[in-house]
Amino acid sequence: MERNLALEVVRVTEAAALASARLMGRGDADACDSAAIGAVRKAFASVEIAGEVVIGESRGLVDGALSVGATLGEGVENGAPRMDVVIDALEGRRLCATGLPNAISVVALAPAGQFLRAPATYMEKIAVGPRARGAIDLSLPPIDNLRRIADAKGVYIDDLTVCILDRPRHEELVEQIRRAGARMRLIQDGDVAGAVATCTPHSGIDVLMGIGGAQEGIAAAAAVRCAGGDLQGRLLPHDEVTRAETDALGGLDRIYRVEELAGDNVVFAATGVTTGDLLRGVRFRARGASTHSVVMRLASGTVRFIETEHTFDREPFYG
Repeated sequence: MERNLALEVVRVTEAAALASARLMGRGDADACDSAAIGAVRKAFASVEIAGEVVIGESRGLVDGALSVGATLGEGVENGAPRMDVVIDALEGRRLCATGLPNAISVVALAPAGQFLRAPATYMEKIAVGPRARGAIDLSLPPIDNLRRIADAKGVYIDDLTVCILDRPRHEELVEQIRRAGARMRLIQDGDVAGAVATCTPHSGIDVLMGIGGAQEGIAAAAAVRCAGGDLQGRLLPHDEVTRAETDALGGLDRIYRVEELAGDNVVFAATGVTTGDLLRGVRFRARGASTHSVVMRLASGTVRFIETEHTFDREPFYG
């Protein structure tokens, strides 16, 4: 994958962040999501790929434009490289609607066939940064994983901070982590941001644990793989349809390694919508705004944090 394409993808997440951030705090999650989806669709029109959405939006807020199987990119009919696209135009739609931290826009690309085509169900996950790569095992109890992570990082369990979605299903997990002595950061939404934060030292997050969306798990795996971290996931189907899809992929007991979720030549980009552990949110000013993004490229191992100043009367604004 060409290096300039990796940087070009950031324009897509920037467009989604700018569009959705205009509606921050107004209480309408659907409107925030629709704005982000519409912006992604417009921005992708100038990206030179023949893209197919393999992980996308399920709400159909913009005529299925970003649903699984949709085509994206200006190269769909002119022989451009075939790419699989993973999109979460607005991860944390409720966070944006209420003005809470950690809403981001996410896009990942890879050559066709490099992403697990996970069903739209749940996934149990554990993610860590590069220093703890190889130390995690989703088949082990949380306390054992915490010991292994602490040993790999050369710290005590008490020094670790675990990121977990604040959900009733995690009550037992929360109690186990408390008994182990680790610190916790409970988040309302946005476990992609939580997983990526494990790979950025400034975030203060050492490990993500718990159950979230399977499709978000693929996006997180793309970023964690690019950054040299580690992630494992296990699908947890919620109905007969997703159970059948899970069986076809390897069954309920299969634990997927990060490279099975996101393969080779992956590119990941994310832009902050509201300020969080990973990225700063959009800041508007007279006739413009600033965005804060991260772009990662597996082939080169680069992780770039990019701050962009946008002037709306001098460049396109996809809002």
